Amino acid sequence: EESWKTEGAFSDSGFDHGFFTETALTSSLVSRANSIGSTSASSVPNTDDEDSDYRHEASYKDSYKDRRRQAHTQAEQKRRDAIKKGYDDLQSIVPTCQQQSEFAVGAQKISKATILQKTIDYIQFLHKEKKKQEEEVSTLRKEVMALKIMKTNYEQIVEAHQNNPQQGEEQVSDQVKFRIFQSIMDSLFQTFSSSVSVNSFQELSACVFGWIEEHCKPQTLRDFVVGVLRQLNSPLY
Repeated sequence: EESWKTEGAFSDSGFDHGFFTETALTSSLVSRANSIGSTSASSVPNTDDEDSDYRHEASYKDSYKDRRRQAHTQAEQKRRDAIKKGYDDLQSIVPTCQQQSEFAVGAQKISKATILQKTIDYIQFLHKEKKKQEEEVSTLRKEVMALKIMKTNYEQIVEAHQNNPQQGEEQVSDQVKFRIFQSIMDSLFQTFSSSVSVNSFQELSACVFGWIEEHCKPQTLRDFVVGVLRQLNSPLY
């Protein structure tokens, strides 16, 4: 057909200007139609697949936010449950909290501040009791050590007496014993007479107790008896 058109354009009468103009116009219209079609195709909205991808991405973001929110809520709830359990344990362990909860009116609960304060007071009380018990244990250990030393000394005395039985043959006479006892009592009576008032029974009682506390302590009596024995040592023997 194009060959025919070309031949028509160059007929025997010469170059046909009208035919050439018509052909050029037709080509221009076809080119414009192709351009419009391409432009229209490029401006077509997104396809269904693209819309589906967009919706899927938005749904994934919303789901991720929901999961994060849910995880945060669960963690916060777990933290609150742990705190509540801690307060409940303190209330059940600390005796003063138990007593106060028993006397609470109706459904009234002990406040958290009260539980903490009662716990602090109880811990301080336990520290004092621990220190007191440690001091008592230390005193008992010293007493045990002293008793062990006394036991060892008595064992040595018994062993020495068994090895030298003739030392026990020299008996102290009753007369010597009486003189020793008399000297001790005379000296004690002197301190008693100078310390005790007999104006009334109340004064006598108070003075007797004071005299006992001052002159009848074990260490005081020991020193007192040793002094008396030293004084009587030369005249007796």
